Amino acid sequence: MNDWHNAEEQVERAHELYEAGRWDEAEAALREALSVNPYQAEWQFNLGLTLEAAGRLDDAVNAFRASFELSEESDPQSALILGATLIDLDRAKEAIGWLERSLEIAPSNVDAHVHLIDAFALLGKHEDAELHFYMAIQLNPHHAGAHAALAESLLDRKEFDRAVWCLREAARLDPSIPRVHARLARAYSETGRLERARQLYLRELRQNPGDIESIVDLGRLLIDMNRLTEAGEKLRRALELEPDHTEAHMSLGELALLTGERDLARRHFDVVTRLDADYGGARRRLAAVLLEDHAKGNHKRAGELLREETAAFEKDTAAFETEEIEELFGQLLDAGLLSEAKRTAERLVERKPCDAASHHSLSVAQFGLGMVAEGVTSSRRALRLRSNYVAPMHNLAVAHLRRGEINRSRYWVKQGLAIDPEDRGLRRLRTYLRVHAVRNALQNLGLFARRSRRV
Repeated sequence: MNDWHNAEEQVERAHELYEAGRWDEAEAALREALSVNPYQAEWQFNLGLTLEAAGRLDDAVNAFRASFELSEESDPQSALILGATLIDLDRAKEAIGWLERSLEIAPSNVDAHVHLIDAFALLGKHEDAELHFYMAIQLNPHHAGAHAALAESLLDRKEFDRAVWCLREAARLDPSIPRVHARLARAYSETGRLERARQLYLRELRQNPGDIESIVDLGRLLIDMNRLTEAGEKLRRALELEPDHTEAHMSLGELALLTGERDLARRHFDVVTRLDADYGGARRRLAAVLLEDHAKGNHKRAGELLREETAAFEKDTAAFETEEIEELFGQLLDAGLLSEAKRTAERLVERKPCDAASHHSLSVAQFGLGMVAEGVTSSRRALRLRSNYVAPMHNLAVAHLRRGEINRSRYWVKQGLAIDPEDRGLRRLRTYLRVHAVRNALQNLGLFARRSRRV
């Protein structure tokens, strides 16, 4: 009986410690209580809340699951918060099962629908997300969280006007939603209403001056508005608050490029690669700056960065947008990393098999590696997809010329110049072929003259 009394005292003490933000001590008190009676669902739930507040989400999941299993009436709140925590852990598929279980127990739980909007949006199942939005507003037409959650799904789908409407409704219904004005500002910026977006960021910062994410977002917006001095002030302010803020360094690097301060850009991009090398193409950004500086050491570092980027790309190709792959390919060529460039172009062809430019890129790498037959094949594929594509015609003309196939080379030069008479590369080839023809004619004439004298 005394142990039970002590356990209840520990639970009360844990509550006080939780309110004071002393989560490690609160956890210790709750675990001491649970050592006496580990079958108390409410205590397990409180432990989950404490672990969640301390940022230990995996442990919190275990506590919430134990709370649900111990609850005699299958507590819908435990299932709900378990699902929400799994979403925070980027385990959306697992979260859906718990949130649906919460709805089975309590069908009128609007918050479960809201979290399901988040979960389905994270999985790219936006139709399901929208279905749960309508189910939520049937239960509560004035639920601000439902509108805010659907807005994130709409932003992912690039339906910016609808996202603006949802966020405006969310802000009207509950202005205290975290960063609601900043999120609305982002939606406005995507629709080109930059000044309105700027005003909303400023409104957000008046309410929360230390919100680093809003400061950085405003800095990036000011870059888009060509208000570069103000942008630099905001981004440097973000670094004052958080010196290792990755996006702030990345944005300052991009700003330095715009203002011609390449050494400053290099320093910021270098910091980003050290903080998070996979962040936003940081390796490619730094490599691009280094490649423009022809110092031997910089060129070597650029090659190392691009090899690392290629390895990351080959490990998770789906994580790269097509434009990023094309950028990587171009930099690999510039760095003379032709084997890596060829492998990158092959992935590009796999992703876009009907794109002529992808086949042309592959041919460039193949020609560079001396794989002439393969390069010719890739160039011809590019031309089958785009018959007026001059670049592969130029490459075919050069390839046939190097193989001594003069008539074929002349054919492709003629074809290319018929499409683009001003193409400098083809005009130089035409001149070379003409000189070559004259030289051959003179040689043949000299041979004929020698034979005539012998007769």
